[in-house]
Amino acid sequence: MKICVLGLGYVGAVSAGLLAKEGHEVIGVDPERTKVDLINEGRSPIIEKDLGEIIAEQVATGRLHAATVVEDAVRHTDLVFVCVGTPSQPNGGIDLRYVKRVCEQIGRTLAYHPGAPVLVFRSTMLPGTMRGIVIPLLERYSGKRAGDEFGVCINPEFLREGTAVHDYYHPPKTVIGEVNKASGDVLANLYARIPGPLVRTDIETAEMVKYADNAWHALKVGFANEVGSLCKALEVDAHKVMEIFCQDQKLNLSPYYLKPGFAFGGSCLPKDLRALLYKAKTLDVQLPILASVLPSNQLQIERGVQAVVEKANPRVGILGFSFKAGTDDLRESPMVELTERLIGKGYDLRIYDRSVSLACLHGANRDYILNKIPHISRLMVPTIDEVLAHAQTIVIGNAAPEFADVPKRIVEGQTIIDFVRVSDSRSIAGVYEGICW
Repeated sequence: MKICVLGLGYVGAVSAGLLAKEGHEVIGVDPERTKVDLINEGRSPIIEKDLGEIIAEQVATGRLHAATVVEDAVRHTDLVFVCVGTPSQPNGGIDLRYVKRVCEQIGRTLAYHPGAPVLVFRSTMLPGTMRGIVIPLLERYSGKRAGDEFGVCINPEFLREGTAVHDYYHPPKTVIGEVNKASGDVLANLYARIPGPLVRTDIETAEMVKYADNAWHALKVGFANEVGSLCKALEVDAHKVMEIFCQDQKLNLSPYYLKPGFAFGGSCLPKDLRALLYKAKTLDVQLPILASVLPSNQLQIERGVQAVVEKANPRVGILGFSFKAGTDDLRESPMVELTERLIGKGYDLRIYDRSVSLACLHGANRDYILNKIPHISRLMVPTIDEVLAHAQTIVIGNAAPEFADVPKRIVEGQTIIDFVRVSDSRSIAGVYEGICW
């Protein structure tokens, strides 16, 4: 396949060299003459393990060369990889000047391109950039329609400096955001021999994945450093703590707790986090990331209350009252706080939770509901049907299996606000909505 790589920085140089190594005819393009000359001399424009040897070999075979003119390169290629930089702006946004410039150049060339090339954007761009800026620019300057007369994908990269060649051949995942299936097929075929999960999705999801990854990586570094800071003050070996922490791949390093939904609660997480922060304060150790967790959790409860208020329906039903399905534990349940807030605002509530049935409660939980929140206990009903018969707005508060078919049971005039996503459906305004999905 004839491939053009626009931008010979870190991602572009690695992509150009390795695509040529796989047998493709590759031309790399960069406005900086020094980078172009280095490639054509068989030398890498960046320092990266094994890349220099690969580029030298591929230039010698004639499969790789470089140029400075975008139009000439794009005109004769089937697949165009856009790897231009998106530097940070002072306000925290990203600078799209290079992306916009290359879109104009590509678009003008597409106007005269005899085929239907696929354009693959590897530059990191905020969600909405492809649909709101990139594709309109390409269509404006080419006079052609994306998805019909040329293909468009976004293909975020997951290369680490120093191990990029290894990462290219062993990615944690390959993500293809595609405007249409035909565009994605071309790229999927290119990566057919690359191991690991291949994920094909819409372009907005693919744009966001890279940011979610990097934010998570940054959070992990900050989390480990804060745990280390407290450990040091306590004269505890932080590396031993985190080595043990990382051995837990069931809860700590796993998909658990990483599904967008409602606030956390229960007898452990809030209490232990407060205790940890208290101890840090007594030792004069600042933990800004950990200190922000409880306020963030409280904000999620605020979002839940606001979602109900915005519906302006006086009759509300709550399905799931404990902090998670399958337990009768109401201690620090965010659903209890949400219910208290709605009662205070004058809403007419009905509540159902099989695990919190008064007839089944014992000990501390029974005492809690009868003595601490008796006004709420009087609003509890024994069946889902009674909640559905009463409510205009239905709140699903935990993922009990018996709530899975509730979205199919609502009638005209009823709205579901689902905090946990019991259905695979996307949010539908006014009918079925989540607060963070």
